[in-house]
Amino acid sequence: MKKFFLSIFAVSALVTSCASEDDIYNDDSLKAYEASGEYFFANAQKELVDQLTTPSVNLNVFRYFSQYWAATTYRAESRYDLTTRNIPDNHWDNLYAEALGNFKKAKENILAESKPALMSETEWNKKQQNRVAIIEILMVYTYQVLVDSFGDVPYSQSLDIVNTPLPKYDDDAAIYPQLITRLNAAIAQLDTSYGSITPSQDLVYAGDVSKWKLFANSLKVKIAINMADVNNSLAKSSIEQAYAAGVIESNTNNALLTYNTFAPNYNLIHEELVQSNRNDFVPASVFVDKLNSLSDPRRPIYFTPLNGTTNTFVGGNYGYQNLLPYNDSYSHIGDKIKEPNLPGVLIDAAEIHFILAEAAERGYSVGSAATHYESAVMASLTFWGVSNTDAIAYYNQAAVSYGTATGTWKEKIGNQAWIAMYNRGFESWTFFRRLDFPGIVAPASAYPVADGKIPVRLTYPSTEPNINGSNYQSASSAIGGDKLTTKVFWDIN
Repeated sequence: MKKFFLSIFAVSALVTSCASEDDIYNDDSLKAYEASGEYFFANAQKELVDQLTTPSVNLNVFRYFSQYWAATTYRAESRYDLTTRNIPDNHWDNLYAEALGNFKKAKENILAESKPALMSETEWNKKQQNRVAIIEILMVYTYQVLVDSFGDVPYSQSLDIVNTPLPKYDDDAAIYPQLITRLNAAIAQLDTSYGSITPSQDLVYAGDVSKWKLFANSLKVKIAINMADVNNSLAKSSIEQAYAAGVIESNTNNALLTYNTFAPNYNLIHEELVQSNRNDFVPASVFVDKLNSLSDPRRPIYFTPLNGTTNTFVGGNYGYQNLLPYNDSYSHIGDKIKEPNLPGVLIDAAEIHFILAEAAERGYSVGSAATHYESAVMASLTFWGVSNTDAIAYYNQAAVSYGTATGTWKEKIGNQAWIAMYNRGFESWTFFRRLDFPGIVAPASAYPVADGKIPVRLTYPSTEPNINGSNYQSASSAIGGDKLTTKVFWDIN
């Protein structure tokens, strides 16, 4: 039987297939008869990170939801018109078909592989356990993104197009505890004494099982903290258990996918802003002004200084056009952000420390809120290359330090998480919905569909009412209406 070897960045369309009554037609000589599951795993990783990283307004508008960027010409998305180019459809499809579909195919192919002749049965079984567990962990991650994006989504009947081509939507509040259960099972399977994914096919941790354990526990923290206001007992026990087992607390353990410096596998920000020579974005003034007020040392990294200056940063008006003179009137997206090999991030130390600070404030046994908050701020500064001297000076400002910054713990954590999550729009949006900080508001120019508010969910894909109408109607009714203003189950404040 012929073999077909895939690039680790091969298109994920290989998870789909054609059908015909003609046997010769179905016997496609070019299809991936014996493609290793690890190739599909690498494809799935990249598809997932691409979707969370890309600045394409056809795919990902979360930088707009967090008001990091403002538009220059095409301002529909910053005013929350999300259906003109089917943005929810693309987000849904990329996560279900491209990410989860590839993860499912990876698991199936890995389980179908035969033991190498020179490998013991024990070693093979342990390696298989590790590989399947790692896939399972990233599937859980992807399902969380889907729930946090839409609310009720297909879960128990998803990914089985043969038996359930029209899957029901599961209750988002019921999915979350199942994700915790799946994570616990996957963590229990991981054995650091044995191998896993081939290093070249694991684009995040190169097959390092010990780091995948940290990732899985960190993911459990991420999922659990969202449940704190609706299922405090499960949130508390899950976070305390994960923290005790070990989570990502150092940038050396960040879950990063490092892109190449060359086409077609460079960071999609570089592709959209540099290779495509697009001038669609400038930093939003609401964000720039916040960093200016703190003399934040990340400013020359996040943005370019105003033309002809070294330390002047000016943002554009969010929700409006920011046109001529484009080059000289505004700062622009920072050069580092546009580097072709800038890593895409799944989880980082800053994010986890901010969550642990919140958990500590909620009374969970995870250490000191002030310590985690400081560690979060410092981790972000260090990640972006700020010197230790400048980082310490920044944190010691009265407006930044946990003991002296104004506001409640939610405001302190929310404001600094907003700054740190720049370039991670989806996670920033999650912090905002859970903590209700920073105090950003919808622009006066927002479309009526947003009801004068920043969206708190994406509407379902436009195809669902026609293709999966009965299940769509049930889900829409269950969540209180398929609207941008309908909150996911954990967003109760």
